[in-house]
Parts: sequence; structure tokens; C-alpha cells
Amino acid sequence: MIDSLFGSKTRIKLLNLFLNNTGRAFYVREITRDIGEQINSVRRELANLVSVGIIKGDTVDNKLYYEVDTGYKFYEPLKTMFSNDQAVASDTKVSVKAWAKKLTALGDVKLAVFAGKLVHGSDSDIDVLIAGDDISTIKLKNLMKSLERENGTSLSYTAMSFNDFYYRLSVKDRFITDLLNCKKEIVIDAQDLLSADTSHKDSDNR
Repeated sequence: MIDSLFGSKTRIKLLNLFLNNTGRAFYVREITRDIGEQINSVRRELANLVSVGIIKGDTVDNKLYYEVDTGYKFYEPLKTMFSNDQAVASDTKVSVKAWAKKLTALGDVKLAVFAGKLVHGSDSDIDVLIAGDDISTIKLKNLMKSLERENGTSLSYTAMSFNDFYYRLSVKDRFITDLLNCKKEIVIDAQDLLSADTSHKDSDNR
């Protein structure tokens, strides 16, 4: 059975994704974004990995999610084989890298944070926070509609000037504090105000 695990670039990418994100479930379109492969190829290789037993599927809210099966008898050696200091995917339900590029096109965006519905395990009421200057309101509205379509749900977002955010952060404004204390993903942090690993530490310390 081990031989059938290998044989294609897509399969290798899938194994790298799942084995470096134990306990994280992905749906098909999310997987295609994370590994950069065609959906038909991804579906085919997922079916193969499920049949072997290393991956398992589960339906939640009419979406089929896949994750690594840690009970698979060759899980540990495979995890060691594919161990990577940097996992392929983050905790977000959308591609952070792709959306960081889209958000910078709005104007002088200095900070962007995803939380709530966009991050697995986040209980924030706000899904997107953007801070910056000269941000196009129309472009922002259209971009959020695109993000809603990609995530399949309505989103709550807020945008403010960078000075406003900085002031609120400095006085520990409750709105900002509550958001930053939730599990989150820092998409853009041009001024290095927020530590790159706070999204995980915050959630672990709650």
C-alpha cells in the first residue's frame, strides 16, 4: 500500500499539506488554493489517499472536509518523512498570501487581520480588520463581497485609519483587545506591531 501513496506531484503536495497540519480539516477548493493544483487532480488523489487510509473525509454543513487519519498504521513514519518546519497552510479558511496581495491594492494598508468565520477555532465577532490610509471604500466593499463568495458566508469587517488603530491599541481599546485576544491570522503587519506568532499564542492561552 505504501507504493500507492506516491507517484504524482499532486499526491506529494497533499501528503505534505495534511501531514504538516495534523488535526486541521480542509475542503477541496481550499486544498486547491493551498497546493496550487487543479481541482480534478486534487479530487482524484484525495480519493486515492482515502482508499489507502491515510486521509479521512467528513461532511460538515454540506461541505466535505478531509484530514489526516492519525490512526493510520504508517502515520508516524510518514509524518517524519514529510516533516516541515513551515506548514503549507495556515489556520485560515482562505489563502492568506493571495488575500494579502489583494488587500494591498486597496490603498496604503498597514495592517490586516483575519478572525471569526475566516479562522478555524476563532470566536471573534469581527472577521476582518483593516487599518491604513487612502483606502478606497468602493474597492474595499467589492473585495469583501469577493471574500464572502470565496468563504460562502456573510462577513463582518471594519476599516480604520492606521493612526486610529494605533491609538486604540495603545490605550487597550476593548474592541481591539477583544479581537486580538481571539484566535486570528495576521495577514499584513507593515509596522510589525503584532508578533507573527500571536495568533497561536493567544488561542493557546485562553
